[in-house]
Amino acid sequence: MQKIKFAILLALAVIPFMGQAQLPSVKVENRKGEVVNTASLVDGETPMIISFWAVTCKPCIRELDAINDAMPDWLDEASFRVVAISTDDSRFSAQARAWVEGHGWGDFTVLFDKNQEFMRAMNVSYTPQVFVVDKSGKVVYSHTGYTPGSEQELIDVIKSLK
Repeated sequence: MQKIKFAILLALAVIPFMGQAQLPSVKVENRKGEVVNTASLVDGETPMIISFWAVTCKPCIRELDAINDAMPDWLDEASFRVVAISTDDSRFSAQARAWVEGHGWGDFTVLFDKNQEFMRAMNVSYTPQVFVVDKSGKVVYSHTGYTPGSEQELIDVIKSLK
């Protein structure tokens, strides 16, 4: 019965993204405060893990820390990038910028979605929300929430894209 429930939940998480060909085109800020278009994240060469997070979301921080800790080993297994999207509004954006530096997420591409336009375009309701996007920009996996160890699913999906 548990396996059936898991399969249904997995299908509900993945089905909405099966037809999506490209990441939506939304303008967000990078670490330097420059405006970038999210569609430019697709490079045609490497898949991405895209994580929507907020400074007030403890599971978000734990998941990104776990990904950051595992990333050196994962990069030995597959080529990929991590894009961390802060969904914090302008009241918390300075805190989010400091948080990134304090947690050592230097290998991540960090973007700030202060108006939550990218979040809405990706149909994100709750954080943490994580997507795996293939090299062409197609969303191939998604999950909401975090439990320790669930980050392993991300590298498993990345490796399956070879």
